[in-house]
Amino acid sequence: MIKETQKQLNRIQVLLDCFCIILSVILAWLLRFESGIIDLNGKPLPFSNYFNHTFILVPLFLVLFNKFNMYKPKRLKGIFVEFSNIININIIGIIIYTLILYFSKAVDFSRYFIILFGGFNILLLTAERVTIRLVLRKIRKKGSNLKHIIILGNSEISKGFTGKIQKNKHWGYNIVGIFSDNVNKRNENKIGRKVQTEAEKQVAASIDTLKYQNSMIKDLNNKTNSLSGDFNDFKQYISKNRVDEVFIAIALEEYSKLGELINSCEQNGIRAKIIPDYYKYIPAKPYVEEVDGLPIINIRYVPLDNIMNKLPKRIFDILVSSICLVLASPVLIFTALTIKITSPGPILFKQERVGLNRQKFNMYKFRSMHVQKDEDEKVEWTTKNDPRKTKFGSFIRKTSIDELPQFINVLKGDMSIIGPRPERPYFVDKFKEQIPKYMIKHHVRPGITGWAQVNGFRGDTSIKKRIEHDIYYIENWTFGFDLKIFFMTFVRGFRNAY
Repeated sequence: MIKETQKQLNRIQVLLDCFCIILSVILAWLLRFESGIIDLNGKPLPFSNYFNHTFILVPLFLVLFNKFNMYKPKRLKGIFVEFSNIININIIGIIIYTLILYFSKAVDFSRYFIILFGGFNILLLTAERVTIRLVLRKIRKKGSNLKHIIILGNSEISKGFTGKIQKNKHWGYNIVGIFSDNVNKRNENKIGRKVQTEAEKQVAASIDTLKYQNSMIKDLNNKTNSLSGDFNDFKQYISKNRVDEVFIAIALEEYSKLGELINSCEQNGIRAKIIPDYYKYIPAKPYVEEVDGLPIINIRYVPLDNIMNKLPKRIFDILVSSICLVLASPVLIFTALTIKITSPGPILFKQERVGLNRQKFNMYKFRSMHVQKDEDEKVEWTTKNDPRKTKFGSFIRKTSIDELPQFINVLKGDMSIIGPRPERPYFVDKFKEQIPKYMIKHHVRPGITGWAQVNGFRGDTSIKKRIEHDIYYIENWTFGFDLKIFFMTFVRGFRNAY
């Protein structure tokens, strides 16, 4: 039933996507040639010439949608992931479309039209996806379009996963049972009955761990109003009742039963998913390689290793940096003159930092401190009331104006707009000994602002917390996530700036 519903939803989405693409072509043409907002240079091509290109654009974008898994179930994925994919698809689609125009020598096509089409397409496709999510959320709250699932195991993992399902009703999951061999059941606690209040408390006093597990499973069943039993009860239940998915969240010491549980699911045509007991050691989105039929899990998955992710991020970096340098040019000139007048020494401060793949580069800033010895500058940590700061330097640090020259680093390719903040080699060597995961931040280009900074971890704050946020950003990167951080910077990015 769920599979048929998903197929119907996919058909509707494909039709709506086609409609959005065609409507984007029409709106882009109207705004470019009929609105009078944009000046016309010469006689434009007729509307039919542009509309005929929907026979190129629609198949092209549908292929890209399929490539980016836009028609797969998205119960557990947030809107920012989908928004990021929509932006990536449009950037790639427009590049391919432009190349098609170039090689077909269609030189009379308006460049403004292509840009407007991309803008309208992003807006309409995002609005479509948001609307579908809201409609499905409302339907699921009423008890329709639900997936009936079973959770195996009574570990901390199963408890945490159950809690997430309870908090996110819009995911559309209905827990029909939680089964585990570690439950000490009384005879009356059979399949088809709810867990009794005292059933899980009858555990041998000498086995503390089992007592703890029993209290957990009782709590889970009471909260979810679901069935319980051991793995034999589970096999009996799925052979007689409809279940859409089984989540296996057993403890590591129970993994000898994993094959048997998976086989039971597959014999009954039920999809099985594993929540590994070693999840703390693998990323949120593990990347699996295959070597001669042997699957290998990469401990660190970095989305920005993929050229299809690197490209839109780099385009964004170049465009935004160029625009910011032009718009901020009066501020740049004023700051440079004021530094020159108020304090002896160079206008720009150049400092060695560690960047992508541990490569060193010179990061630029407006000088905000008195000129120091090279040895002191390399090892001194900046504090809130640092006596080395000049009066004007305190102002430009507090307002982050001193960071503006880093847009030059972005254009050079040393840095990105969004990413972990780069550190000096001395502190990199120091922190990597204190914080085991510190060096992971160098898997991507460093940034002017980042996830840690907009969450308050800037300046003299917890390095450990900062790295936790950096790693989260690295492993969960999407273009939409970058945009979120970019806009959050204007509201929350100036905290702890000194």
